[in-house]
Amino acid sequence: MSDVLRAPAELKYAEELDWLESIDDGPKPFAWRLSPKMVRLFVLGAERADGLDREISQKWFGDRSIVERAIVTLASDRALLLIGDPGTGKSWLAELLAAAISRNSTLVVQGTAGTTEDHIKYSWNVSMVIAKGQSRESMIPSPIMTAMEAGSIGRFEELTRSTSDVQDALISILSEKYISVPELDSDGIVFAKPGFSVIATANSRDRGVNDLSSALKRRFNFVRIPVVTNKKSEAEIVRFRTEELLRRHQIELDVPPTLLDVLLRSFGDLRAAAASAGSDDEKLESALSTAEQIGVLEDAVLHSNFFGEQALTARTLASSLVGSLARREPEDLAILNKYLHGVVEPRSKDEGGDWPEFLDGGRDAIATLS
Repeated sequence: MSDVLRAPAELKYAEELDWLESIDDGPKPFAWRLSPKMVRLFVLGAERADGLDREISQKWFGDRSIVERAIVTLASDRALLLIGDPGTGKSWLAELLAAAISRNSTLVVQGTAGTTEDHIKYSWNVSMVIAKGQSRESMIPSPIMTAMEAGSIGRFEELTRSTSDVQDALISILSEKYISVPELDSDGIVFAKPGFSVIATANSRDRGVNDLSSALKRRFNFVRIPVVTNKKSEAEIVRFRTEELLRRHQIELDVPPTLLDVLLRSFGDLRAAAASAGSDDEKLESALSTAEQIGVLEDAVLHSNFFGEQALTARTLASSLVGSLARREPEDLAILNKYLHGVVEPRSKDEGGDWPEFLDGGRDAIATLS
């Protein structure tokens, strides 16, 4: 898949999925390609106790019970809502589940203020309607309708970003499992085949934008994705994603464990400061998620490869951190400057290591942006 900028999970991990399917003798709900146990193995990776003949990589890092509850929800023919803070891996988990269950994770509706009912039901090919009239051939099915007809998993990203009338249109689909097409005299109902379900995601920080109605909430099983606070787990996620980046760009550059520790501790310090802040003005605008840590490290790695000395340094890491997190001026710069002077400067004197260079790089970056 070297000619694709970002391959969906079912293509990226096609070999693993094919192998798991070939050895899978477990019961499969509906038209699932893998049994629930194999879906869990695909997402979380194989352990020694599983007794497999090959390694299955871990792709999502989080609590095992979260993945199991999500799988059970989809096997029960109920829709699944993954809700959590930005950067907690909701969309990635949804993609992995759809890839394992249906071998198609691309049936996606992106919720925005501009999303309309047509995006989750159907629209029309105007030129074909003018030429031949309204028919099934001139109808353009939405990704959700396509999933219904195929008995597959449809995905709805950022559900709470879409307006209430769009959300209401989803209620009948989840309840009745069909879409009525009144423009067609015959063949005017599209029924969902067994295996159809919807995985939606919602940002917990968007609460109040377009709150879900009680009727829609009843159609979903809620699974909350917590922020990763375990340092070891977070390090695994950051390392996994960074190694993927290095392979994709064919970059031969090491990420020293000491610099990864500097990054993790810095984000931990900034999260603690945000938690104790008295007002929003005293918090960074960034959510300080694991995804943003990955972004900071990727930025530093690419900068080091293209413009540095082919080696990641603490100075480059600090510059990337400031550049990525300083979104408001002067508020964010002031918060980062306070962190450098109040936390990093004493630590650089007490611990040494990479911290003095990290301090200098952060100061220089703030001076450049100020």
